Amino acid sequence: MQVNRGQVPEEYFRYLGWKTMIIGLIFVALGLVVVLSLGLGAAKVPVADVVAVLVGKSPDPRVDAIVRGIRLPQALTAVVAGGGLAVAGTVMQAILRNPLGSPFTLGISHAAAFGAAFAVMLGTGFTSSGQGAVTILGPFVTTAAAFVTSLVASAVIIFIARLRGSTPETMILAGVALGALFTAATMFLQFFASDVQLAAMVFWTFGDTGRASWTQLGITGTVTLVCFFYFWTNSWSYNAIAAGDETARGLGVRVERVRMTGMFLASLITAVIIAFLGIIGFVGLVIPHMFRRLIGADHRFLLPASLGGGALLLLLADTVARLMLTPHLVPVSVLTAFLGAPTFLWMIIRGQRA
Repeated sequence: MQVNRGQVPEEYFRYLGWKTMIIGLIFVALGLVVVLSLGLGAAKVPVADVVAVLVGKSPDPRVDAIVRGIRLPQALTAVVAGGGLAVAGTVMQAILRNPLGSPFTLGISHAAAFGAAFAVMLGTGFTSSGQGAVTILGPFVTTAAAFVTSLVASAVIIFIARLRGSTPETMILAGVALGALFTAATMFLQFFASDVQLAAMVFWTFGDTGRASWTQLGITGTVTLVCFFYFWTNSWSYNAIAAGDETARGLGVRVERVRMTGMFLASLITAVIIAFLGIIGFVGLVIPHMFRRLIGADHRFLLPASLGGGALLLLLADTVARLMLTPHLVPVSVLTAFLGAPTFLWMIIRGQRA
């Protein structure tokens, strides 16, 4: 069989162009949704006024306060958090070679919930106001506790993996066991908590993009981008690991090192996001599956597609949650769970029929 050498580069560039076009469309759609979301809410703002605020030519100080002071940080937080969780889930599924790998299923989210509940029990996080509402007294203490326990859970998973060999099965089973342990510990604290403390613990578990300040957004964005570029530069390693550990070693990949480093950095992204925003489930589980079906398993393209897709999904969910019961705000984690679970089940059923 004779192969025309000229056809190989042409097909390859067509392959690159198709995937690059999809990624470009995702980010264009993300930009449009950001602008639209800034105008939607209890107080509607025309798109022209939104653009004027963004370019520094606001026609009305009240519009500037609504768009720049309230909605812009919330929208950017949704973008960063959605992209970060999706990238973390993509990497976890790659290094574990398991479609169930995600920050939520590995127990990292449960560890953060325990840390926040523990801080509340110590009396450092919340108190009640005169109207019986729950008010945050020391948000940084609660955030720090959630962050530390998330990293502790990740460190335990990595330690067990190093002790027993860094196989995907070991890391997944360790994560599931830790998730159950931290859930039980949180329930134990809730049993002995007062009414106000219990309300505070439940309130914290509701993931909400409106919590983050500009400083917290900057921290989250920096961590997410730095880790993303590290993951993207190691795309070939993740592609090799997907073919099996022995194949990857034969190609010169240091499998244990790549797996441990990837697990740590993915956990770091998750810990930072959850510590600031609370628990947001299913983004890191569903998005990698969706774009793996759309764009393929090549992590050179899957990682940026997941970054943009996760950001787009969480921003859309946050916008819908803001409009559902106006003027009341529904936590975005409620909507992601309602949408994510049926979507994931549908993908499982469709995959089995294919």
